[in-house]
Amino acid sequence: MNRRLLHTPEGVRDLYGKECSDRSFVINTIGNRMKSYGFETIDTPTFEFFDVFAEEISSNSEKELYKFFDQDGNTMVLRPDFTPSVARCVSKYFLEDEEPVRFCYSGKTFFNTHSLQGKLKEVSEIGAELMNDGSIFADAEMIALLVESISATGLNDFKVSIGDADYYYGICEEAGIDFDTEEAIREKLVSRNTFAADLIMEESGISEKYRELIKSVSTCIGNAEVLEEAGKLVNNKRSQKAISHLQSLYQVLCNYGIQDYISFDLGMLSKFNYYTGVMFGAYTYGVGDAIAKGGRYDDLLDRFGKSAPSIGFMINLDDLMKALYNQKIQLPEEDKPIVIEYDENSFKDSLSKAKELRKQGSRVILKGAK
Repeated sequence: MNRRLLHTPEGVRDLYGKECSDRSFVINTIGNRMKSYGFETIDTPTFEFFDVFAEEISSNSEKELYKFFDQDGNTMVLRPDFTPSVARCVSKYFLEDEEPVRFCYSGKTFFNTHSLQGKLKEVSEIGAELMNDGSIFADAEMIALLVESISATGLNDFKVSIGDADYYYGICEEAGIDFDTEEAIREKLVSRNTFAADLIMEESGISEKYRELIKSVSTCIGNAEVLEEAGKLVNNKRSQKAISHLQSLYQVLCNYGIQDYISFDLGMLSKFNYYTGVMFGAYTYGVGDAIAKGGRYDDLLDRFGKSAPSIGFMINLDDLMKALYNQKIQLPEEDKPIVIEYDENSFKDSLSKAKELRKQGSRVILKGAK
């Protein structure tokens, strides 16, 4: 036998036993919390036309997509992100009236990351999208739902850090930075590499004033007081509006009673181009990256012919499970199956007993006597 066939490719893995049952519990728990907010389940295809995602990711990230061709020569991709898929589906079927649309989902996304990065190439996600509502109350609802979804799993030692992409974009506009240069700068700032971002700005002839201001975005981190300090650093209307919006959002979040989970980070940016305003991520110890990310994407649905302000988030199930295990969070144990032994003479009675127990909800294994 070829021993190589027993192994999975780099970046994917087998799941079985308790790890699978734990995941089912977490998915069901979060799904029930989302449904309690009125969200309905949606299921979009695992692969789509490349054009669904083409404009929403940077040129560097595009290289990490799993691409292939169908029999008609169309370029297809395994979905790297749920949000554009959900936006396409909602634009097609659900925006005939002005009512808000709420959908939740769970499934896999795929990124062909370099093997040396040590990241999974197949990622399990749970997410929610609220479309056709551009209010600050929609922002607060989604952040509150994220806090409650994570808390429901038993994880309580975490923070949701909130930023606003318009704060950064306002500075870039004021500095007269073109789209391609801004995208290159943002790609470095996403990974907090301000040194590399500064080199790009220097080579692009951006003045030292704006170079320092853009680099300072990454240091505007803290509680609600940091918003006032960040507001004093900028003069453009777009950035100032972002600060005002975050301050008002914080007041609504206080009404939800979740202020202890909230912090602010104006350096929070994304490699995806569709985020237009509020962005947020959930962080905890024992995991190297955010266990959840989300934000507002008011312009995305325009690409599919339906203008609708929208906001959503996704929870990285793989990282959430890692946090639960590392923090020794006790998850419910599945009841052990009842074992009923039988031989040739007792099989009929044993089968009858097993059927009755299964009707009552028990797990039953019929085991032939040796």
